[in-house]
Amino acid sequence: MASVFRSEEMCLSQLFLQVEAAYCCVAELGELGLVQFKDLNVNVSSFQRKFVNEVRRCESLERILRFLEDEMQNEIVAQLPERPPPTPLPREMITLETLLEKLEGELQEANQNQQALKKSFLELTELKHLLKKTQDFFETETNLADDFFTEDTSGLLELRTVPAYVTGKLGFTAGVINRERMASFERLLWRVCRGNIYLKFSEMDTTLEDPVTKEEIKKNIFIIFYQGEQLRQKIRKICDGFRATIYPCPEPAAERREMLAGVNMKLEDLITVITQTESHRQRLLQEAAANWHSWAIKVQKMKAIYHILNMCNIDVTQQCAIAEIWFPVADTGRIKRALEQGMIWNTFFHGRYLILLMGIFSIYTGLIYNDCFSKSLNIFGSSWSVRPMFRNGTWNTYVMETNPYLQLDPAIPGVYSGNPYPFGIDPIWNLASNKLTFLNSYKMKMSVILGIVQMVFGVILSLFNHIYFRRTLNIVLQFIPEMIFILCLFGYLVFMIIFKWCHFDVHVSRHAPSILIHFINMFLFNYDDPSNAPLYKHQQEVQSFFVVMALISVPWMLLIKPFILRANHRKSLLQASVMQNATEDVEGDNSSPSGSTGQRASAGAHGAEDDHEEEFNFGDVFVHQAIHTIEYCLGCISNTASYLRLWALSLAHAQLSEVLWTMVMNIGLRLRGWGGLIGVFVIFTIFAVLTVAILLIMEGLSAFLHALRLHWVEFQNKFYVGAGYKFAPFSFKYILDGTAEE
Repeated sequence: MASVFRSEEMCLSQLFLQVEAAYCCVAELGELGLVQFKDLNVNVSSFQRKFVNEVRRCESLERILRFLEDEMQNEIVAQLPERPPPTPLPREMITLETLLEKLEGELQEANQNQQALKKSFLELTELKHLLKKTQDFFETETNLADDFFTEDTSGLLELRTVPAYVTGKLGFTAGVINRERMASFERLLWRVCRGNIYLKFSEMDTTLEDPVTKEEIKKNIFIIFYQGEQLRQKIRKICDGFRATIYPCPEPAAERREMLAGVNMKLEDLITVITQTESHRQRLLQEAAANWHSWAIKVQKMKAIYHILNMCNIDVTQQCAIAEIWFPVADTGRIKRALEQGMIWNTFFHGRYLILLMGIFSIYTGLIYNDCFSKSLNIFGSSWSVRPMFRNGTWNTYVMETNPYLQLDPAIPGVYSGNPYPFGIDPIWNLASNKLTFLNSYKMKMSVILGIVQMVFGVILSLFNHIYFRRTLNIVLQFIPEMIFILCLFGYLVFMIIFKWCHFDVHVSRHAPSILIHFINMFLFNYDDPSNAPLYKHQQEVQSFFVVMALISVPWMLLIKPFILRANHRKSLLQASVMQNATEDVEGDNSSPSGSTGQRASAGAHGAEDDHEEEFNFGDVFVHQAIHTIEYCLGCISNTASYLRLWALSLAHAQLSEVLWTMVMNIGLRLRGWGGLIGVFVIFTIFAVLTVAILLIMEGLSAFLHALRLHWVEFQNKFYVGAGYKFAPFSFKYILDGTAEE
């Protein structure tokens, strides 16, 4: 019963584990997930704990696993294991470290080789296109004669066909630059060289790939003609600044063609080597993908175990680990078996009960309201019959055509059988013109009854809290007046509703007042109107008594408890003062005649009294009790009104169901012939889709939300007291699930 009315009973215990078996025991408790460990080394930094090196090794393995995950990203999908691997033994960390470090080293080496090969491939590709574009330039340039260049002994080019006053050495530089830098590169060359150069460039039609970032890059090929060594140095510096790559390009066409052939051969060999390197890298990634999840789970479990061991005290002399754990008392046997297994080393439906109960309650209310897709089920047979009204032979077609709504007169014998419908609403109401008015009143009263019964049950649950904490004062001065207040007003209202349903009489039913009138009369005491005739004898006296008792319960809750608490506090202070004076008299007999000791003791007593006065504040206690009384009294009214949301939900559900039936399904049932058969099939499909989407999904979620609010707010505020802190057991399942969500 304790687990129903309050949180699970918990136990704090100490564990003394052998150092050799501590790892295995913690692993078994982690698989069980029922134990929360306390940190016994709060004042010890993380770097000074016993198993800090093991934790660092696990973090190093996690770094390698993250590296492997990044390498596999967008290339290979890691395979999930069929079942989670068991917790590895401590010695398995060495094997796992060796395996992962070897795999990391081979993969890094393959990546470095691949980057170097791709860098060489990029350079050879650029040189290949540069030689082609340079050849095209010399062949298509019409302003230059065939003997425009001549090579001298210094390796530079001489200008032949230019006038003598500009005759000098002429050279050229060819290279490749990123396309987005070309405009700035050209502008800076023109300004620095003051226009004394000739620049020719062309876009490279092939998209290249950066060997490091693997991003696509676009480049331009350029050739710059200049005169003099000074300009050559300036051009070189500008090329370095813009990270342009300068390639050697021979001037004779035959040498360029020979160099281009050699570059093509090297590219073919390089492509073969790159393919083999990529195949080796893929094999390594496939090996990692096959076991990555298993390795990650093992590392996370080992790291979690060592974190828990760092929270324990290690007794070096006795070679044991001391741990303090919180665990539910009901699970003591399972925890002991887990510890025994570790030494050898070899909640109701998980919270879904609320949805289950809501489903059962929805079926129950559906049977009460006798409403299934806006149609009633005649299970027990109606208690009303129209035939006795036409025993004299007046039943004919004319009567049916001229009276679409027949008034059932209970005064005629045989119309009402005298026995009400056994359970729920009589199906005859489905034919009544005032069905909606009647069902609204009925559903509203049912919501009020359900709400008041649940709130009374919540107040009763508060009694178990007072008994458990041995608060007798709260039972007499809080629970009893609360029960008197809610039962005398709202409990009596429920009684009157049910009494009127049961006490039906044909002759007085037309003059019986409504329940609302009765409820108002509890305060007005007005029975002069003959239409407000009482339903039973001495009703006025009974209601007067209940009203008086409800009014008495308010000051009972408000005033008595604060004054009794103040009287108890003063009594405890008086007892403490008497004991202190007795102590002073004993000490005074054994002290010097000066009496200084007694004065100091007296001063200490006054100081203690001042401390107690600061701890107990009558004003705060009185205000707190006043707030509780006001919240309870007003809450009973507001919460009762809040339960009317059940009525509103039921009304909306019934109206939506009726609209879907009359506007959708009823149309298909009117069709005849083969067309009607096909039409019924199509319209039923539409009807089923709308029913599932609107009534089951949308209305179901709305009902779940409102029912959850009524449970947590209107019901639990009568007894719920949240204290302590949440129980968070050490569980591998929670650790792995949390990592997966991240």
